[in-house]
Amino acid sequence: MSRDFSDAQARLLDLKQEYQDRIEKIEDHIYNPQDDLNEHWDDQAISMRDNEMRKTLLLEAKQSLNYVNDALSRIENGTYGECTVCGEDIEDKRLQAVPYASLCMQHAS
Repeated sequence: MSRDFSDAQARLLDLKQEYQDRIEKIEDHIYNPQDDLNEHWDDQAISMRDNEMRKTLLLEAKQSLNYVNDALSRIENGTYGECTVCGEDIEDKRLQAVPYASLCMQHAS
């Protein structure tokens, strides 16, 4: 009996849009700063720290988007919900919590 992943696909598509929006906003803020360079060294240091934090958030969002895209590809090719290590079904609760999960609980830990 095949499993129905239409709800998971809808959630993944929502996540994909969310991550794409997040990436766009972060990139816009990094490459088009909203404030002019300040004359004060302290303000410049804070701006540099904030940009480093934004770059970290950008990397995390891009990685998450990759996970989501991989999960959508697994839905298309019929392998979604299967552990990529052992081939066993990934627990439904795990897929509900982490819709882009590619490992069963045993192999995720």
